Amino acid sequence: MPHTVRIEDAGVSYACAPRESLLEGMHRLGLRGIPVGCRGGGCGVCKIEVLAGEFHTRAMSRDHVSDDDVAHQRLLACRVYPSSDLSLKVIGKLQKKVCTPLAVR
Repeated sequence: MPHTVRIEDAGVSYACAPRESLLEGMHRLGLRGIPVGCRGGGCGVCKIEVLAGEFHTRAMSRDHVSDDDVAHQRLLACRVYPSSDLSLKVIGKLQKKVCTPLAVR
């Protein structure tokens, strides 16, 4: 059963199955909100902060995710899988490009 993922700073919500990463779910629906990079946990472009909800992760590069990041749920969306509805914000390198309101661009 899919879970609802809300990207707070982009004002986007989408359904994401537990078997797909947050990035895969968003990309499958053709949505923008989380920047897409390598899709394998190595580039850090899709870095997010989970604000609420349950999830599990797969291995990601420690070059982009420190122990402090993990403790504060700052992770790579390509390696995060929802276990419940989630709320998040984008904090990766391209955050301003995808989260700036259209009127400001």
